[in-house]
Amino acid sequence: MNYHLPPGGLPPQTALMTGRAVFTEAYAFIPRGCFSDIVTSHLPGWAQTRLWLIARPMSGFSETFSQYVMEVAPGGGSDMPDADEGAQHWLFFTGGKATLTVDEVTTEVSAGSYAYIPPGTAWRLRAEGQDPTRFHWIRKLYEPAPGIAAPKPFITSDQETPIRWMPDTQDRWGTTRFVDPQDLSHDAHVNIVTFEPGGVIPFEETHVMEHGLYVLEGKAVYKLNRDWVEVEAGDFMWLRAYCPQACYAAGPGRFRYLLYKDVNRHAKLRGVLR
Repeated sequence: MNYHLPPGGLPPQTALMTGRAVFTEAYAFIPRGCFSDIVTSHLPGWAQTRLWLIARPMSGFSETFSQYVMEVAPGGGSDMPDADEGAQHWLFFTGGKATLTVDEVTTEVSAGSYAYIPPGTAWRLRAEGQDPTRFHWIRKLYEPAPGIAAPKPFITSDQETPIRWMPDTQDRWGTTRFVDPQDLSHDAHVNIVTFEPGGVIPFEETHVMEHGLYVLEGKAVYKLNRDWVEVEAGDFMWLRAYCPQACYAAGPGRFRYLLYKDVNRHAKLRGVLR
């Protein structure tokens, strides 16, 4: 599998300011060129680690999740990744190697590995090998449901999980689903969406679910609210609820993105979950 890795660094002083970044009332678009060194951050409890924080809950915009693009130098990592015991975690690895320990079970992970870690579960990560370990880390406060147990942790991979093609698309538009959509223990899904060249979303999806879409591979033209935006590997799209969206995979190869969406719970009537 081929996944985009942010190179960091800075543009040269001779570069023209011709970026495509935009923040609107319905979506934010962060192109790959924005992933420079000057916008990286660091986290308590993480050694030899930097990250790009590309989404966080914002009142009136996208309120349910945060998303980080992590880069951990060899030997770095954390024994206490997150002090918030109510947070659940999705990790998708795009480069390097690491050992991931969840509930005292240690697994070797590399590009394509995928982990789900429920709230209140002890975990730690250590980067191994010669190259930095790179992964996406999505966090959301877990919302319990009466009579339904919280999900169990699991580790799998993109390579092990088949693409489920949408009906009547001639296998041009499909989703790698790491969780059964009918499993109501999960209150969010993090999947990979794949389009073969020429594949389309043939209508404007308009729905309550929020989205984070990080382009892993390829290029396409994506409809965001009223705008058609050309997107490529390394770009990030952040959509609030009800932002219309559609897609046309216009590039010569596969177009793939990592997708977050909140699902399977009642609409909150008394403000955001605390």
